[in-house]
Amino acid sequence: MQTLVPTPAGDARITLFEATGRPWARLALGHGAGGGVEAADLQALAAALPPLGFTVALVEQPWRVAGKKLAPPPRTLDALWLPVVPALAEDGVPLFVGGRSAGARVACRTGLASGAAGVLALAFPLHPPGRPEKSRAEELLGTGLPTLVVQGGADTFGTPAEFPALPATHRLVEVPQAGHGFKVPKRAALGGPQTLALITDTVGGWLAEVTKA
Repeated sequence: MQTLVPTPAGDARITLFEATGRPWARLALGHGAGGGVEAADLQALAAALPPLGFTVALVEQPWRVAGKKLAPPPRTLDALWLPVVPALAEDGVPLFVGGRSAGARVACRTGLASGAAGVLALAFPLHPPGRPEKSRAEELLGTGLPTLVVQGGADTFGTPAEFPALPATHRLVEVPQAGHGFKVPKRAALGGPQTLALITDTVGGWLAEVTKA
């Protein structure tokens, strides 16, 4: 099911994948600056989580809905994300927010303001490639919420080894040999399908742990 939600810069589009039965939680996921909700990890989560009792909402930012190729600045992304969150609220059902890459940054920066129960950061861009001095760790460390980071072991935007010590509310899970888009080399120990399964199992397990605790 698709829904358009007005924002200050045009409509955002929500594609909803309903949980089987009464949902334990809802998970709203945004996309990166260089792609949309067709990303393999987002699609895998939309397929795998509903049977586990979690509704997934894939959110396309207005600039993508309008057919533009370049994302606006971070502050604008935040302002366009926040109006979408109330449309995803459901009485008695915790709402988690997240996304991949730039979408993960948005979720980290706005999680508290949106009233989310937790944050999922997929391929968090810790720094621009080759520029470790331009760290964005503060955004991740400052979520103030239970936060799961799923990071490729070969991500040029920051490998798990580059992350600072995380607070007790945060968890970092490495996807072996995966790049920023979670693609793996042909000779990797885990192939593409197994890599996506690792991601969906990790996220599903974390959501179950946080919501059913």
